[in-house]
Amino acid sequence: MRKPQAINLASLLALVALLSPRMALASAEAPDDIPALFQTSCAVCHDHPETKAPPVDSLRKMPFQRILQTLEIGIMAPMAATLKPAQRQQIAKWLAAEEDAKRNQWLETTACARTTPVTPSGRENWGYGSDNARHAVDVGIDKKNVAALELLWSIALPAVTSMRSMPVGAGDTLFLGAQDGRLLALDRQTGCVRWSLAQDVPIRTALTLERTPDGINTLFFANELGTVFAVDASKGTLRWKTSAKTHPLSILSGSMAYHEGRLFVPISSFEVAVAGSPKHECCRAHGGVMALDAQTGEKIWNYATTRNAEKTTINSDGVQMWGPSGAVVWNRPTVDAKRGLLYFGTGENASSPATETSDAIIALDLKTGEQRWVFQALANDAWNAACLRHAASCPQEDGPDFDFGAPAILVKDGKGKGKGDLILAGQKSGEVFALDPDNKGALIWRHHFTPTSLKHNSNAGIHHGMATDGQRVIVPIADSEHKTSSHIPQPGIHALSVTDGKLLWTRALTRGCEFDPADTPGVGLNNKLGAISARPPWPTCTFYYAPSAPPTIANGLAYVATLDGKLHILDASNGRTLRIIETNRAYTASNGLEGHGGAIDVGGALVIGNQVIITSGYAFAGQMPGNMLLVYGVKTRK
Repeated sequence: MRKPQAINLASLLALVALLSPRMALASAEAPDDIPALFQTSCAVCHDHPETKAPPVDSLRKMPFQRILQTLEIGIMAPMAATLKPAQRQQIAKWLAAEEDAKRNQWLETTACARTTPVTPSGRENWGYGSDNARHAVDVGIDKKNVAALELLWSIALPAVTSMRSMPVGAGDTLFLGAQDGRLLALDRQTGCVRWSLAQDVPIRTALTLERTPDGINTLFFANELGTVFAVDASKGTLRWKTSAKTHPLSILSGSMAYHEGRLFVPISSFEVAVAGSPKHECCRAHGGVMALDAQTGEKIWNYATTRNAEKTTINSDGVQMWGPSGAVVWNRPTVDAKRGLLYFGTGENASSPATETSDAIIALDLKTGEQRWVFQALANDAWNAACLRHAASCPQEDGPDFDFGAPAILVKDGKGKGKGDLILAGQKSGEVFALDPDNKGALIWRHHFTPTSLKHNSNAGIHHGMATDGQRVIVPIADSEHKTSSHIPQPGIHALSVTDGKLLWTRALTRGCEFDPADTPGVGLNNKLGAISARPPWPTCTFYYAPSAPPTIANGLAYVATLDGKLHILDASNGRTLRIIETNRAYTASNGLEGHGGAIDVGGALVIGNQVIITSGYAFAGQMPGNMLLVYGVKTRK
């Protein structure tokens, strides 16, 4: 699971890299030279972008209180427990952005009527419906007016480096979850603030808006501590919160699904990165899905992707190994109401032995959580961060780390001519699978976009999702140019026929600029640990430019965001480029603050009515940070 979650520099994994697992081994007498402590304690993660380690200059944009809170009571508390309290404070101060008491003053100056019109239909959320097709309907933007899209308003969020949480729009309201922990309700036409709800911990997942059986329109989301929240969308008040962690290293990355009063929560883990510590007993955390009562937060059932780990072997460093583990779930589950099933994809195992539930699409009974069937795309895939150093805790399988980070898509009559439905699933291997939901997930067709050595580039392939209108499926391939002897990177956007998997068109992507090799995100000392990186956060020509975010399809247009901050709008029938919106630039936002766009990842574009909404900035493993919410639209001319 080397990419996101990404699959997929959110502050959770930023701090995993910032204070690597090795810090848990630091003596209480660790040196007071904080840069030296950071240098010696963080190399396990910072040496390798695959472990989601951010550049230090991105961390320096975070406020002191947020970093300290994470060290004291947050996800990094176990790793930082042996440090003196003063040392934790010194590290937080050394890294933190300068506090600005006025940074949230804009919430008052841009406030408007608190009335929050909300009319959820079930199609506003991450997948634009329970089928996760990302097919937007009732959209007024088409081939005739796409050229008229213009920036209507924007918000710059202070003390933010990544825009991870995909917003949700309903009626005249846009809801946004932020890295600083704030939940906002904004007027969709002007950007004024209807209400805001402040929290201490960053919001990690996309927002989910649903009406619960008691008639209350509710926003569901999770923070970086694995806590699930339910907030009244009309009032901005907390209804309930509950922890969905099943292990101290559990995290929640994927958006949650809803059906008939139940909330389905995908469970992931960052133990795959913690395993890079030579003394960590790897590994005991596993993935799963938890069903909660949407009105109360009470747990109804919990499915685990592996049995509880047991002691296996002692590795060559003398450390106890555990297994099975991993097979995490960091994608949004898919609801199949007709068959009473819930589908989701899993990641690799984090330790041996490998299980049949890793790199798989799994179907559960919606009511009971019982496993109905498993389609495993790749067997014997076990990997963790120790493999980056060929260290003792690396499983004997050593990858190739080919998760299903993208949600499964349920396509009605996907076989065509009334022959039945299909499940479409995209893997980090660069392969798309079509499965039969009426035959226990039997394979119908498969299409491989990168048919070279399996062990080429763990961050290649399909990351966060695909999109389909029922006839064609839009497939983004996120190859980066970390070349190996067995693989030539082929970043691009493709369309396949849903019924048979045949290639309809392909659009290869290039940077379109002269890249300076000196700006290549490095490993080891090239990351400039212990000081602000010499590499500018927004280079003139960025290393990353492939599509990692999920696409959206609407009115015959395909919206595909890329890591260089561009939104490509294509004719879905032939792949012809109709418009490119560039967000990697400085802004004076509508809320009066200075901001900057960056990489677009994780959530992609939200297309609703006559608007295209983009969250720009994702400071992950050398990608460009940013803090912009950008709302484009076609103005109605009088």
